Amino acid sequence: MRRVREVFEASTDFTVGIEEEFAILDPGTLALDHRFEELRDLAQEDSVLAEAVAGELIRSEIEIRSGRGENFADAVARQRDARSRLFALAARNDALLGATGTHPWSPWQEQQIIDTDHYRRVEDLLQYVAWRNNTFSVHVHVGVRGAERAVRVCDRLRPVMPELLAISANSPFLDGRASGLHSARTQIFTKSFPRCGIPDAFGTWQAYASYIDFLVRTRSIEEFTQVWWSVRPHHSYGTVEMRICDAQTSADDSTAMAALITSCVAQAAMDEDEEVPFEDPPSRVIEENLWRAIRHGLDGKLIDLERAEEYPAAAARDRLLAWTAPARLALGIEIALPEENGAQRQRRALAEAATIEDVYAAEVALTQRTYAAEEVAT
Repeated sequence: MRRVREVFEASTDFTVGIEEEFAILDPGTLALDHRFEELRDLAQEDSVLAEAVAGELIRSEIEIRSGRGENFADAVARQRDARSRLFALAARNDALLGATGTHPWSPWQEQQIIDTDHYRRVEDLLQYVAWRNNTFSVHVHVGVRGAERAVRVCDRLRPVMPELLAISANSPFLDGRASGLHSARTQIFTKSFPRCGIPDAFGTWQAYASYIDFLVRTRSIEEFTQVWWSVRPHHSYGTVEMRICDAQTSADDSTAMAALITSCVAQAAMDEDEEVPFEDPPSRVIEENLWRAIRHGLDGKLIDLERAEEYPAAAARDRLLAWTAPARLALGIEIALPEENGAQRQRRALAEAATIEDVYAAEVALTQRTYAAEEVAT
């Protein structure tokens, strides 16, 4: 942990890294297809994809990473380049990629864990919990200089995580049926994995470091990535990593979510620097909002934790945009959030008598039109 502290002390504020997870699909059936290793090996022939492509638990999933962008615009440019290259590679090899938080029907029992040391350890440690986790997300890393500051930024972000989830909700279907949830992904991953979801407020680096030391000393974890919180200090990169959001069907929506997350992290850091008053809410009250976001997304109500009053969840977008206005101005970030998120769009189509198969086919088509169409840098 002394070394990790040094990483944060040497970090650069507001660098950005974007990670997006995609389902690998059979073009004929749109079922999950075990082709990660094949696509990964083909990606080695492309200098950009060789660095950008990564595995993520199961053989029917592939991740692309922007790497470190010096700012948000740089990260987006890198990610757009990697996206279009990956989608072109998949198309040349008769594969499709999907981008919703869960696959609507492919059985988890048929999925296979990828053969890496890390994921063999995850499977050995978690068994059913790992096997069941066939989910897809978007993660964003934002550089935060200073170990104490990074911990306090994570603390300040805890109450806004349910709002980010509600805005990003994009997984209403699971196991061949409508789940009744807006983010089934969060229920089967965030609510199942140990050391996951909303972390405690630590307040100081020493309190956080002591907890990690406790986990190591008691042989509860073998590596820090086994702390799967939905927001966490990343020990290798010196970043605050936000992991709460569902994968986004549309490339524009994914970029908008990454922009919003970046703005939230930056605003939390600015508030910490300016000593804006903040009291850490208990996890139990944040969990009330997390459940509401899982169950109803933007269609329900969330709780204003300071006033102990409900408000329409759809207002979460404007609330976060208002809060982050200074950070967005300072960083030159513009955000165009959609009026309807993925869960709302899919649930509406189902209510209009489309089948789950038809709804998912439309989502995959939207993914192909938007991610694959982006320009490749030359």
